[in-house]
This record gives sequence, structure tokens and C-alpha cells, in this order.
Amino acid sequence: MGTLTVDGNLLKKMIIAGANALAKKRHEVDAMNVFPVPDGDTGINMSMTVIAAAREVEKLNTPNIQDVAKAASGGSLRGARGNSGVILSQLFRGFAKGLQGVDIANMEQLALSAVKATETAYKAVMKPKEGTILTIARALGERAVEYSGDDVEEMIAEAVDHATVVLSQTPQMLVELKNANVVDAGGFGLLVFIRGALESMNRPQEALQEIGKQTAAEEENSVLSAAAAASGEILFGYCTEFFINAKNIDDNTESSLKSFLETMGDSIVAVADEDIVKIHVHTNHPGLVLEKALKLGPLSNMKIENMRQQHTTLINFSSHIKEEEKPEPEKPFKEAGFVAVSVGAGLKELFANLGADEVVEGGQSMNPSSEDIIRAVEKVNSNVVYVLPNNKNIILVSEQASKMYTDKKIVTLPTKSIPQGVTCLVSYAPANSVEENTQSMLDAMQSTHCGQITIAVRDTVTNGLTIKSGDFLGILDGQIVVAEQTISAAAEAMMDRLLVLGSDVVSIYYGAEANKDDAERLAEETRKKSPRTEVEILDGGQPTYYYIISAE
Repeated sequence: MGTLTVDGNLLKKMIIAGANALAKKRHEVDAMNVFPVPDGDTGINMSMTVIAAAREVEKLNTPNIQDVAKAASGGSLRGARGNSGVILSQLFRGFAKGLQGVDIANMEQLALSAVKATETAYKAVMKPKEGTILTIARALGERAVEYSGDDVEEMIAEAVDHATVVLSQTPQMLVELKNANVVDAGGFGLLVFIRGALESMNRPQEALQEIGKQTAAEEENSVLSAAAAASGEILFGYCTEFFINAKNIDDNTESSLKSFLETMGDSIVAVADEDIVKIHVHTNHPGLVLEKALKLGPLSNMKIENMRQQHTTLINFSSHIKEEEKPEPEKPFKEAGFVAVSVGAGLKELFANLGADEVVEGGQSMNPSSEDIIRAVEKVNSNVVYVLPNNKNIILVSEQASKMYTDKKIVTLPTKSIPQGVTCLVSYAPANSVEENTQSMLDAMQSTHCGQITIAVRDTVTNGLTIKSGDFLGILDGQIVVAEQTISAAAEAMMDRLLVLGSDVVSIYYGAEANKDDAERLAEETRKKSPRTEVEILDGGQPTYYYIISAE
């Protein structure tokens, strides 16, 4: 006798197992990035999204499938990161809609819910493309509906087999995939998740939950540091450990604390018992972490180590932290506020100086979640908050945040680069209405061009360029247009292309792996070629990109 129905307990097990499987293969998914640059993040984004769903269902112990599906939907919506994560969250959302009013689902209800999941995800994307995760989700649902047998496992297996064939055809659907010689990363990640869920159906519940918990911890400890490993840098320099002496911390408080820690760094452990909370986090701001923890109770056993030094430096912050809670001074009310997404100390400072009320740390390979955006918006003392994603992969996340949070009007300006975000802030006029400012900032964005210099991590052919691993690439407004063997040659070739566009002002933001002297030489060469062009240099401190060049 096969599996005829799925209840809440079984769905819970499947979601945890699927999250486990995707976490293990997240870097394999990342490697399928169409661009051959060291910032592939589809696997990381999808993995963190499904782990957010798994954390929610792990709290439940119910045979009611609609409750489990609803919890997974809520968790994935709040934890969605990047375009792939948002689409995945919409699949969870549609699946939960299809199971409304259902306690135990039969095969027909499951198949129709899979179709509902696809419909919901397609509606969430402004211009859906075939050859993406949407195509694979549709293939899964269509084959599930066509199944005529009487075994849920067999139905899922047939759907996965069919979708795998469709996945192999995605390079014929999208020329970008064909040129890069890869299948769609999001579709591959979705099938990894479904296969993991399928394989769990006959495994013991107890063993599976243990694996799921271990995987979630591993993901917390490594997902953001993956970007640091790629560049050879430590993103979060201080290993911070301490105890919070607080009794009977409830689940909501513990969850809120973990969410805060996720915004501050990586390698996070937050474990509570009846009398104490154990905290471990790698962060660049240990003082902020300690101040947040003090709101819950007195601290003890504090240890902070500087991981960037070869030897271990123990820093005792006890004399700098007062035990009493200090309320933050109230920020003045503004007609409209700004939340910008950025990474790199110099860029964060730039946005703050230009008027951004909150700067969310993030960018390529470390996309913030919808919940991260919402937390930043809540801190802005204004009824209208503009969000500057500054990355095409964060726009959908911001738009989802605006749908989830309705206490304030969130206006997502679809900035795809740091220069576009800077232009929007400079163009803002406090005396104008929201509608007038929105339009003027959108107009200003169109005249702002962005050049980026990074390194190729694999061989490929794109835009007529034959690229070898180790080449230095120039990306102009999202398209690879330059491939050279040195950073300086790539930067100069990129600058030439920007000057052809008739740029009056050029800003050079040099990154963590570049240096000021080289940036000065690039600026001087630019002034010689175009004496009327105003050129300025800023230490952006951004990872991955040696230079970000703004041209207006």
C-alpha cells in the first residue's frame, strides 16, 4: 500500500528535509550563476528562505496540514532573500492557499495546491520569463495533476522526473543560460528541495528532525561567510560570546533576538534555557550586540576576540557597557525617510551623509530579507519611507516587504546599483510631494550609469567576449562588456565606455581589494582624456568589486 494522504506531521518532516538537502547543495546552486563573477547567491538565498520556513514548521506538532503549510508560508515570506527566495516564498504561499480548509490532503488536493503555488508565483513576478524557476514549478504541478495512480510518493517522483527533463531544456529557453552553458540555478535549487522532501517520506521522524536542526545551525554558521571565503576576507571580525542572565525567555523573544543577530553578522548561536541565554556571533559591531542583549537582562562571561589578527586579542567591554538600559534618543519626524541597502564602510557612510535614515548591510551574495527591510523601515520616524535596494536582486524583496508591512507607506525605488541609489538621494526635494519626488528620482535614475570591475570565476562566452577564469571583467549597467588580464586595463576600458556616454560627473568608489593610489591614477587618466568631466574618488570598502564607477 502506497502513501495515500499527507498530514501536517508528514509535511513538516518533508519541509525540514528539503531545507536540509538544499543547504547541503547551496554552493552547487550558486555555481550555476549565469554571470561568471564571484557573487553567485541563488543557492544561499533559496537555502536561507526555506530554512526560515523550516524553523516555523519545526515549532508545530499538529496533524493539520493547512496549519503547517501556513506556517511555512509565513516563515518563507519573512525570510525571503533575493529574487529566487521571493519566488520560492510565493510558491509556499500559493501551496498554503490551495490547502486552506484541509486537515489531511489527498493526492488530488496536493496536485491542485502545487498548481496554485505556480499560479501565485507567476502573478508575483512583473515580467515572468520561461526557462526559470517558474517553468520548473509549473512542470511539477502539471505532471502532478496528470498522475493517475494511487501513491503520493510516486506522484511526486514522476513530477520531479518530468521537471528534471524540463530543467535540462532551460538553456534552449534563455540565451543567457545557453551562453553560460548552465541550466537555471533557481529551477535546479527547487528540484533539490523537492527531492530532499521526497526522500524523507520513509525516514524516521526523530532522525530527520535532528538532521534538520543540525543543518539550520550549519547554515547560520556559514552562509554569509561563504562570500568572505570567496574573497579571502573575514566579513565579520569579532567573535562575540556571552550569557544573558534572563529567566524563562519566551519563544517570540528568542526568535526576535535571533533575527536581530542575523542582521549583525554570522556564525550565530542563540540557545535559551530556564535561567540563561547563551549567545555566540561573529560581528563587526559587538557593542551594538551587547547593548541589545542588555535589554533582556544582565550579561556575564563576555569574551570578544578580534579574528582579523593572527594572534587572539581579548577585549573586555565590561567597563564600557552600563547594566541599565539606555533608551535611544527619539529621531525627529520627517515627511519622508530613506532606507538604503549597501555593503562597505565607505558606502554606508556615504548614504548616511546623503540623508539615508537607515542603511541595511547587504548587496550581491548577501541579500537582506523582507524582514530585514521591515525592521529598518520601523526605525525611520516617518509615515513614508523610500527604500533603495541598489541591487536588482533585492527589488522584489523590498516590494514584498511593502505588502507585508502596512503601518507606513513603503515606496520601493527600483535602484539596481549604488550609483542609482546615490542619485535618488541627491535628487530628493523635501518640499515636493511623494508623487513628485518619486517621479523625479525615477527620472534621475535613467541618466545614471554604473560600471563595475570584478574577476571571472569560470570560463564562458557572453556578449561576444570569450572569458577565461581569472580575467578582470567590466560590467556596464548589468552587462559584461569588458574582459582584460589586469585590473587597471579593465578599469580604463570601462571608463572609456562611460565617457562615450557623455558623462559630466564621474565618481570612482574603490573597494576593499583595491587601493587609493591606483584609483588616483585612474582618475588622473580620466581627467586627461576628458578635461571637462568632474572626477571624484571615494573609499567605498565594498567586497567583490574592485571599482564601482558612477557616471552621470
